Amino acid sequence: MSIILNGSGLTIEKLKSIARDFESVELSKDSLERITVCRAMLEEKIAAREIMYGINTGIGEFSEIVLSDEQVSQFQKYLVYNHSAGIGEPAPLEHVRAAIAARINVHAHGNSGCRPEITQTLVEMLNKRVTPVVCTKGSVGACGDLAPMSQIALLMMGEGEAFFNGERFKGADAFEKAGIAVPGLQARDGLAIINGSNLLTSISALNLYDFNNFLKQAEIAASMSLEALLANMKPYNIQLHQLRGFAGAVRSSKAILKCVEGSDLLTGKVKTKVQDAYSMRSTPQVVGAAHDAIAYARSQVEIELNGVGDNPIFIPEQNLTLTGANFQGSPVSLPMELAGNAITMVCILSERRLNRMLNPALSVGLPSFLTTNPGFYSGLMLSQYTADMLIVEQKILCTPASVQSIPAAADQEDFVSMGMNTALKNCQILDNAYGVLGIEFMAAAQALDIRAFTNGKGVRKAYETIRKHIDFLDIDRPLYPDHNKMKDLVKSCDILKAVEEETGRLD
Repeated sequence: MSIILNGSGLTIEKLKSIARDFESVELSKDSLERITVCRAMLEEKIAAREIMYGINTGIGEFSEIVLSDEQVSQFQKYLVYNHSAGIGEPAPLEHVRAAIAARINVHAHGNSGCRPEITQTLVEMLNKRVTPVVCTKGSVGACGDLAPMSQIALLMMGEGEAFFNGERFKGADAFEKAGIAVPGLQARDGLAIINGSNLLTSISALNLYDFNNFLKQAEIAASMSLEALLANMKPYNIQLHQLRGFAGAVRSSKAILKCVEGSDLLTGKVKTKVQDAYSMRSTPQVVGAAHDAIAYARSQVEIELNGVGDNPIFIPEQNLTLTGANFQGSPVSLPMELAGNAITMVCILSERRLNRMLNPALSVGLPSFLTTNPGFYSGLMLSQYTADMLIVEQKILCTPASVQSIPAAADQEDFVSMGMNTALKNCQILDNAYGVLGIEFMAAAQALDIRAFTNGKGVRKAYETIRKHIDFLDIDRPLYPDHNKMKDLVKSCDILKAVEEETGRLD
């Protein structure tokens, strides 16, 4: 069943289904009518020679230059040409598909002034899986993602490049093979495609979907490590967190208790300390704070996905044209800085639990570096090195991009969000996070093999899933294949799926 795009109700989950699962989309009838009405109003204004930014004027520093009628007819083509100025490898298809869906949802409000054919062509591109080649880098996140979105607009003229059926074609050839008519660009059409922060918002939305799954897996890994370290589980009592009042901490403690349900740690059969180190007893507070940060970022991203991010904006019922800065990426990039920092914080906590399992002075009886023959074998000693390197890179990436504005366009664009930098560095933070958590999972499974007591039902399922991919480290072997397998396993969410089948959902 198609996902209806009507300017509202576009969630992160729906965007993920469109971008990754190739769910078909449909423009609502009401939206098509709104777009048609808005276009008719705009054409009347053009005929009356009303001065409107980016339609019969130049843009940026050239916004005071009024175009002739002949120039208006050609301006959108050269606007798109000039702004197709990115650099780098093609962005992942899922990012571009998500950006197209987000742009359709902007048009669906009926405030953008483009021809209906433009929006309907974007719908066809999604449904027929024609995905423009879009350079990864080039957007400063103000006036929208101009460079990457312009490479989408090139296809409206039968130009640019696109992927279709796994192959890379010239834009016109991709459209022809998919049976899509080239609509061309008329007044306003090009700017209506490019003037919003849709790519950085869409990347952020997909990252948030993955961040949530990562945090749930971080709670599973924590549960395994807590069992391996014979943790006192009193800090996970739900009442403790309800008394403080943070929703994320309550959620996190509930998830961990689900994972350790049935464990000897909860029955008193295993002796524990009166009070453990912070890395063991603060997990609900830390992961919970990350949950709260992600929830805030999600609320901001979903507002943007369903808002009118464009310039200028037309209000047909008032015959009004408004020029402003609804393309500015800061409302998304600022909370996404927090989200990336939250994921890094959780990885730092993961590495501290890893350290406790490897260090014989802290591991409550586990052998040094979890090896069967310390001194002759080094066990997981170097796994910690790898985790540490990944975390340091994450810390570097946590330097905020949102305060790195560099003025452009002869200072007409004298503050920009740099939101694309935020989105791209969050992708790398997440990629590193998969590796860090994979190493903790691997170490926790090794430690649980050495311990001999009944584990919680969620912990058992996680352990069983890991052991389908990684063998017990009896004698030293090259560990890079194990690290990469574990990273891929975390990314796949197979551990999460197995645990939730046993425990129920962890959120």
